[in-house]
Amino acid sequence: MRILVVEDDTVLLDGLRVGLGLHGFTVDAVPSCGDARSALATAEFDAIVLDLMLPDGSGLDVLRELRRRQHATPVLLLTAKDTVADRIGGLDSGADDYLGKPFDLDEVAARLRAISRRAAGRATPTLSWNGIELDPGRRTVEVGGHPVSLSRREFSILEALMMHPGTVLSKDQLADRLYGWQEDVESNTVEVHIHHLRDKVGRDAVETVRGLGYRLRSA
Repeated sequence: MRILVVEDDTVLLDGLRVGLGLHGFTVDAVPSCGDARSALATAEFDAIVLDLMLPDGSGLDVLRELRRRQHATPVLLLTAKDTVADRIGGLDSGADDYLGKPFDLDEVAARLRAISRRAAGRATPTLSWNGIELDPGRRTVEVGGHPVSLSRREFSILEALMMHPGTVLSKDQLADRLYGWQEDVESNTVEVHIHHLRDKVGRDAVETVRGLGYRLRSA
């Protein structure tokens, strides 16, 4: 999952980037409302972690703008403003969840998984497809009931495909879920990860749609 973090505290920003990365998220981080608007205009994210008190305005303004444009990306407000009135205001402005500072990083990760799951209309925390079971929280994969060990990139590709069953995802769409802005991506990177993924979950599990991309093969 690709996440945008909007936070002006550089120490906290770096901590969220590294910590959520260890939880398997691809994290892009920006320090202001203006940077957030630019990021959201040029890239797609699975969820947004948004502070309220930013140097050039309120995160609530960014949130309200998103919702006015019918932008449905899940938003977790992560802020020191944690009174009942603050929480009600944030949720009524369109936030999907609200967490006060200080916070536990494991809880942030769990809340991000939860709001993303709800946005996708899934009731269960695990993903299932033709004998493949993927648990985003525990970072585990089973094929036919047997555990399979995947690298972080392989897991991310499989998770993206399983979140959109039957949908063709292009190489660029998959690369966006694997790498943030500051990471270099070689031209054949996605193909290499797909090759290794097929070796582990089954050669026929991931179908190449020539000229378009990849999807999970139907039964």
